[in-house]
Amino acid sequence: MYLLYCDESNMEERAGDFLLYAGVSIPPENARALAREIEEVRERAGVPRDFLLKFNPVPPELGHADFIALKQAILKKAAEHGARLFAYVVLHDIAKTTGLHEARRNGVNAVLYHFDCYLNRKSGTGLALLDRFTDEGNLIDGHLREKVAIGITGLPYSKEKRLGNLIGVHYSAIGQSHFCSLVDIVVGSLRFAINVHTREQAKLAKSAGIILTLLSPLFFREEGDFASEKVSEIGFQFSPKSVRYEPYREKYLGLHAFLAENGIVSDQSI
Repeated sequence: MYLLYCDESNMEERAGDFLLYAGVSIPPENARALAREIEEVRERAGVPRDFLLKFNPVPPELGHADFIALKQAILKKAAEHGARLFAYVVLHDIAKTTGLHEARRNGVNAVLYHFDCYLNRKSGTGLALLDRFTDEGNLIDGHLREKVAIGITGLPYSKEKRLGNLIGVHYSAIGQSHFCSLVDIVVGSLRFAINVHTREQAKLAKSAGIILTLLSPLFFREEGDFASEKVSEIGFQFSPKSVRYEPYREKYLGLHAFLAENGIVSDQSI
């Protein structure tokens, strides 16, 4: 069974930033080996067994450079073991029109749907585990129940779309699995790189490029008869698909180009 660990980032409303929701899938045949190797990376770095490893903060026992090396080692292990990344971004300037919580739920929808598409290609079944959060009115609980009972609703081409390959959607929390640490590091790394671009932090451009080079192999690309070097839309989705307001469109085009310059060439047109 494929596992999908999900997390969000850039939830603070800030003009010009992108809200990010993403999930990392681990193939069943490699899950045990990847979990053990993440544990070994931690041990070699001297991270205490009870430390809740995330993108931040730095473990007290490690220096800044050692912590960067630790996170890079984990990203490399994930790629070596066939982990796949499914990401969704929406500009905060657009997200605020529906509200932050609704935008995050839309991200959950997109990532779960894309995971289901991936499972269909793999002829597999999967379990999704979402980093727990409380949204306004606690609507997320009902939203997740709907994913299992009904699927995705309100699509332009269909009232309902069953997620037939998903057998469950549950909550997870940091420390409950090494994969919780993995997704936090992956999502935090992607957020860091995107923010370097959107906030024009030129001094950090080299670091952002290194991060994106490490993340690139994780993004889902089509295989088999439809093989492509470009990242499929189910691997990275810019939302909405059509951005007509020119100042916002420029933000999307800029991010699209920035990712392409660093090895993440999206198949989605803006």
